[in-house]
Amino acid sequence: MSRKLALVTGASRGLGAAMAEHLAVKGWDVVAVARTVGALEELDDRVKSLGLPGAGNLTLAPMDVTNEDAMRHLCRSIHDRWGGVQLWVHPAVHVAPLAPAGSLDMKDWDKSIATNVRATGSLIPLVEPLLIEGNGTALFLDDPRGGEKFFGAYGATKAAQIALAQSWALETAKHGPRVVIAVPRPMPTATRARFFPGEDRSPLIDIRVEAARLLDAL
Repeated sequence: MSRKLALVTGASRGLGAAMAEHLAVKGWDVVAVARTVGALEELDDRVKSLGLPGAGNLTLAPMDVTNEDAMRHLCRSIHDRWGGVQLWVHPAVHVAPLAPAGSLDMKDWDKSIATNVRATGSLIPLVEPLLIEGNGTALFLDDPRGGEKFFGAYGATKAAQIALAQSWALETAKHGPRVVIAVPRPMPTATRARFFPGEDRSPLIDIRVEAARLLDAL
């Protein structure tokens, strides 16, 4: 492979989109995965509008990470076309509305499990061979809200996702792939606005600045 390739699962909005954009601007080729076609196209337009001669190419993959057949086909296509990947960034997450544990909405609970836990568990075996082939790194983003009041569905399933990533990191520490778990600083995202309406957003870190910090630290 002559260029670096990154797979970003959850690239349509928020930090995922900012990280995909940063990687492309830095010259990486990026496979951007998200359910929303329009948001992926907007990401592509932003990168192209910069007109940077060294920018990487974006391959848009409009699909749901919970669709195991689609993700299996995508990973096979990546292998056939590029061989492997140098970076997998996994910001894809379902954020259930805040609610007391005694009032969980089962539809949101099931979706949280499907996206935050099951999809991660199905993706790791699919992406691991690509990372091994590309001598790559997997990046997970922690949000340690498990156990906080009203964060039951989101906090519990996010904690489960990170526990899985931690086990993977220990299991592959000697032979790879490298697995990194980072904690983003508070940013003025739409998700945070839902959690903390009316919050003073001026002290929060710009999302593009945080994307650059997390990726450059790798």
